[in-house]
Amino acid sequence: MCRSDLLLLDEPTNHLDLEAVYWLEEWLRSYAGTLLVISHDREFLDRVVTHIAHIEQQRVKLYTGNYSDFEIARAEHLANQQSAYQKQQSEIAHIRDFVNRFKAKATKAKQAQSRIKALERMEKIAPAHVDSPFHFRFFEPRRLTTPILALDKASVGYQQTPLIDNIKLHLAPGDRIGLLGPNGAGKSTLIKLIAGELEPLSGKRREGKDIVIGYFAQHQLEQLRPDDSALKHLQRLDPLATEQDCRNFLGGFGFNGDTALEPVAPFSGGEKARLVLALLVYQRPALLLLDEPTNHLDLEMRQALTMALQEYEGALVVVSHDRYFLRNVTDDLWLVADGKASAFEGDLDDYRQLRLGRDTISNSSDKAATANNTKKLDRQAAAQQRQKLQPLRNQVKKAEQTLDKLNAELAKIELQLADTTMYEATNKEKLKAVLQEQAATKAAVEQAEMDWLEASEILENAETAEV
Repeated sequence: MCRSDLLLLDEPTNHLDLEAVYWLEEWLRSYAGTLLVISHDREFLDRVVTHIAHIEQQRVKLYTGNYSDFEIARAEHLANQQSAYQKQQSEIAHIRDFVNRFKAKATKAKQAQSRIKALERMEKIAPAHVDSPFHFRFFEPRRLTTPILALDKASVGYQQTPLIDNIKLHLAPGDRIGLLGPNGAGKSTLIKLIAGELEPLSGKRREGKDIVIGYFAQHQLEQLRPDDSALKHLQRLDPLATEQDCRNFLGGFGFNGDTALEPVAPFSGGEKARLVLALLVYQRPALLLLDEPTNHLDLEMRQALTMALQEYEGALVVVSHDRYFLRNVTDDLWLVADGKASAFEGDLDDYRQLRLGRDTISNSSDKAATANNTKKLDRQAAAQQRQKLQPLRNQVKKAEQTLDKLNAELAKIELQLADTTMYEATNKEKLKAVLQEQAATKAAVEQAEMDWLEASEILENAETAEV
C-alpha cells in the first residue's frame, strides 16, 4: 500500500501458491526501488535478482548475476581448491554413471527423456554444491507391488461434502507426479487420501500388500517428541541398529556430533524438517508423499533431496511451489482444480501461462490483426517443420507403442507369477514356461527401450538443428 525506496523480503514465497509466486515475480521485476531478498527458491531468484550476496564463514561475497550465474561462479571458485575439485569430479562421475544406467534401462518411455535431461542439468550444477553438509541416498524400498496404490472413482472431502470427485489414479514403481493447483483446491486433501489419513467418501482406495508409505507434511514437524534427540527418534524406529550406524545415517542430514544428541525442542523449522525426512528415508517406503517438503529447507538441503530422489525406486507424489524441485523430481503433472484431479497436458511453463492468462488476445482490432497474421505465419512454419520431422516422430511413436505393448505383456506375466497356486508341485512345468516367457519378455523390453531412446535422440537432434 505504501511506496518504498528499499524493500526487505525474508522468504516471501514460503507459503504462497504458484499463482501468487508468479504475480509476485512480475511485480518485483517492475519495482523501482532497491530490493534485498532472502529466498531458497532458485527460480524466483533467477527471475528477480541481479546480484547474489553469499554469506559463508562469517563473510559476505557479492556475485554479479542471478542464482544460476552464482552457481557457475562458485563452482569455478571451488575448483581452484584441490580437495573441492576432487569431490567435484567424484560427484560428476556418480551422476554420469547413473545417467548412463538410466538410459540403458529406462522403464517408462514417456518419462525417460525428461529424467535424462534433469540428470544432465544436475551434472552441470553439482560442482557448486560439493561442500554441502548434506549427503544421503534413498534405500531400496522394503517391498514393491504393481500397482502400489490405486484410487478408483474416489471422492474426498470433509463432513460428507466432496472437495474432489471421481479420482482415478494408479501408482506404480517409478511414477513421479507433481500436483498443481491454487491454494484451497484440495492438493493436500488428495495427499491425505492417498496416505490413508482420510477415507474416500465414495469409490475405492486400494493399497498394495505390506507396502510402506512415507508421508511428509508440515504438521508432522510438531509431532516430534520435544525432549528426545534426533538419535533417540531414529533408535525408536530401529531398536536393533547400533548407535554408530544411526549417527552415521543422521550425519548425512546434517546432524553431526553433539547435534544428534540434543533435544529437538529448540530446533529450527529447517532442522525439524530434515529430521522428519531422515526418519521417512530410513523406513524405505514404496510410496513417498511429500506435501511442501522444501518450505523450511535451505538451498543445499533442497539440492541434496533433489539428488537423492533421482535414484528413488518407489512412487512419488509431491506438492511444492518450488519449480526447480518440481522440474527435477517429477515426470508427470496433475492439476487439482474445480473439484477435479486429472493429468495436466503440459509443463510448468504452460501452467504459468495458464495462470497468468498470457494467452488472451487484446480487444484492439489493430493488435488482433497483427496477432492473427503472426499466428498464421507461425502455423505455416510449424506445419512445414512438422511435415519434415513427421517420419522421425512416427518412428518414435512406433517404438513407444512397441514398448508399451511389451510392458503390458510383462505386467500380465508378473500377475500370473503373483498367484501362489503357480508354485504348487502340480504346476511345475507351467511355472517353468512362464518364467522363460518372463525372461524373454524382459529382454525384449530392454531392447525396445534402447530402440525408443535411440529414435528419441535422433528426433531431438533433428528438432534442435531446426531451431
